[in-house]
Amino acid sequence: MEHRTMKRLLRWITSAVVVGLAVGATAVTLGQRNITRMVRRDISALLTSAEPAPAGVVTDAMLHDLPEPVRRYLTYSGVVGKPMAGTVHLKQTGQMRLSPGQPWMPLTAQQWFSVRPAGFVWDGTVRLGPLPVARGRDMYLDGAGHMLIKAGGVVTVADAGGPEMDQGALMRYLSELIWLPTAFLEEQIAFEPLDERSVRVTLSDRGRRVSGTMYFDDQGRFTRFVAQRYRSVDGGQELTTWSAEALEYGERGGLMLPVRARASWTLPDGDFSYIDLTITEVVYDPIRP
Repeated sequence: MEHRTMKRLLRWITSAVVVGLAVGATAVTLGQRNITRMVRRDISALLTSAEPAPAGVVTDAMLHDLPEPVRRYLTYSGVVGKPMAGTVHLKQTGQMRLSPGQPWMPLTAQQWFSVRPAGFVWDGTVRLGPLPVARGRDMYLDGAGHMLIKAGGVVTVADAGGPEMDQGALMRYLSELIWLPTAFLEEQIAFEPLDERSVRVTLSDRGRRVSGTMYFDDQGRFTRFVAQRYRSVDGGQELTTWSAEALEYGERGGLMLPVRARASWTLPDGDFSYIDLTITEVVYDPIRP
């Protein structure tokens, strides 16, 4: 949802309330069911096209040529001795807000990733009390990014694609590979060491490349990802400093991973943190829904 302007985000709430009053609970329920069917089709397409993970387990030798900070992260996560993963399913809870000074709203979401080819599908719902204010499906699939948002599950308020969305979605995918650590061993990922705590990481996919800087602490824990990402501004798109940081660690899916993360834009008046997520469940190579 980070690709929309704050003015449009504010209109989501108004639209959702109007929808709820005008069309009633039945129409909202049907709208939600239609989105669910669409998301299931997208997930099926993602997982059907995903190549199986290579056989065998991760070994110390596989980490040998990686920059020291990345080796520390993979070692800390516990991937050595674990199978390579081709896909992953996350369940998330958290909160988001529309602009600085605005209240946080509850958010629930699920997300699916594939490694080969690179792709993800994210399905999130923002609520205002019991009312589903907005439901969004963000994805990078078949080399293209796309965002669809419906107020109350009924009224389309965003249906966006294009080169800037492609870049933003692939950048998001790169930043979230922290939840799929064995993907750091893939050929499409390249690292440039910067110092003992940071690396420049680049992901290539279908002729497109995105890069950002990853930071790690002395224990090996990932702490922050910083990059230039497109943001909607007054009807256009401009590159803006964007970051994602890990706030807490815990065990999920048999690995030590960031279990709480926050994303922010760096604006002229300071950093604006707009989403705060907690990962409640991680399943590697899930059965297709």
